[in-house]
Amino acid sequence: MRLLFLGDVFGEPGRRAIADRLPALKERLLADFVIINGENAAAGRGLTPKLCIGLLRAGATVVTLGDHCWDQNELIPFMETEPRLLRPLNFPPGSPGQGSIVLETDKGKVAVVNAMGRTFTNPPIENPFLALDKEITALREQTPIILLDFHAEATSEKIAMGRFLDGRVSAVIGTHTHVQTADETIFPGGTAYLTDAGMCGPIESVIGSEIQPVLRRFLTSMPTRFTVAHGPALICGALVTVEIATGRALSITRIRERWDPEPPPAPPSSTPAP
Repeated sequence: MRLLFLGDVFGEPGRRAIADRLPALKERLLADFVIINGENAAAGRGLTPKLCIGLLRAGATVVTLGDHCWDQNELIPFMETEPRLLRPLNFPPGSPGQGSIVLETDKGKVAVVNAMGRTFTNPPIENPFLALDKEITALREQTPIILLDFHAEATSEKIAMGRFLDGRVSAVIGTHTHVQTADETIFPGGTAYLTDAGMCGPIESVIGSEIQPVLRRFLTSMPTRFTVAHGPALICGALVTVEIATGRALSITRIRERWDPEPPPAPPSSTPAP
């Protein structure tokens, strides 16, 4: 089975790139199942029901979130009705939505889990290692094919999670930093790992935002409003091939493709007809 994971979708450029390119990408890569992190799809902060539906219609099987999942209030009631939209598993008890799902496919059941790290972010959430230890044990009773989107800041925490779950899940793919890492590997127990999938968002940017406002913030330390950059985008992620019977990863390949928006139509000619 071939699992395609795409990193944080950032703003309109990321959404347009996914809508325009994902159908052909799925066909070319022979992807059986697609997971997309959508937590920055709404102008870089959160997700809306309409945008989530757009990602699902474009070809996503499951959409995951992260630390911006509460930024758009209208998403909260929607999370209770759309099981294919996941928020981090280790959020406090009583949080809307769910952190994992098991879906039936033509080739067998696939489980997807979303969790969030605590290092450098220090949110009031449960220890992800303890939460996932319990959740993965339960999920393995239904299927050996399990992919974790671990939304975390620290490289060390992500690597530690991959080692912790080695042999128990098919893949641990990191998100959140928006910068794709080049450390794809398969750990000894058969778990595919990548520290960060990167983002699906504008190339000429600082992790998705316009460059100059970010520079002003660093230069002056003054509060600055960040806006989504425009122009060509990168589609970043990973393709993981999994042995169906055991859930062991057979290969992992980074995905990094450029998407160029269509040029605007040429203005009508003002030359008078002869």
